[in-house]
Amino acid sequence: MSFFRRVERSGEGWIEQLTTLDTRRFALAVRKLADGLAYGVDRSPFVGSGLEFAQARPYQEGDSIRAIDWRVTARTGKHFVREYETPKSVPCYLLIDTSASMTVASSETSKYELALHVAGGLAFAALDRASPVGVVGVGERAVRVGLSPSRDRVMQWLLELRRYRFDERTSLAARIAELAPSLAQRSLVVVLSDLHEPAAVGAIKRLGQRHDCLVLRFVDPAERTLRGAGLLRAREAETGREFVTHGRARWSDPTAWSADFRRAGIDELLIHVGEPFESRLRELLRNREWFGKGTR
Repeated sequence: MSFFRRVERSGEGWIEQLTTLDTRRFALAVRKLADGLAYGVDRSPFVGSGLEFAQARPYQEGDSIRAIDWRVTARTGKHFVREYETPKSVPCYLLIDTSASMTVASSETSKYELALHVAGGLAFAALDRASPVGVVGVGERAVRVGLSPSRDRVMQWLLELRRYRFDERTSLAARIAELAPSLAQRSLVVVLSDLHEPAAVGAIKRLGQRHDCLVLRFVDPAERTLRGAGLLRAREAETGREFVTHGRARWSDPTAWSADFRRAGIDELLIHVGEPFESRLRELLRNREWFGKGTR
């Protein structure tokens, strides 16, 4: 998905507007990603029935003949029937990092642009399985949308988030603290961020004690390594803090907290800008069966 930029000056500072694909083409791009993530996730052969196969049990008087499992019956020589369960609706919350560090890019596509694309694909995949979707912006803007089963509503906030600022700070830890008390039932919480806020790691781990959490960590090519020799003066995008580092040193380690997440039972997936990620994300969703219990 290709993005182009138009920068404007406003009372809030420099504003960047993603003027890429028009609304229809953008929706198609998100829909395509959702279908790609869902491919192979549904384990039931009866996709579209709204029911999931639970087990086969011996036939009892009064059972419908239509429920007989003829394969098991032929294999065992005794009549068995198939039992199904109604899929449960698991709320899905997307925590999208809208801070400045996500918008700074060393390539044509920024971490923020890619994160928004991935968020849209996950949202549509969840909605396909009857799971309502909510979104929380974890920058300084008050972006929060309650749970909604509406595709039109989801597309509305996707388009709204295509406009962003270059001077936002991260508030991921604070937003998680605000969100956690409002989660009345076990939910799927997906964090889409570059994790440039150390305090957020502890907040995610605490949230993961009661909910299913997935961390999608976005990495810009420049964050993986700095080429060249000598000293380098740099400035942090969100705080404006200046620092000096060695040109060949890794000033940002994308695996620093991976071990902590693993010990806490939280899945983390590194998504490198400019590199394929769909197959790895699809495999993760399939292994955890997050989207495998719904309807389509």
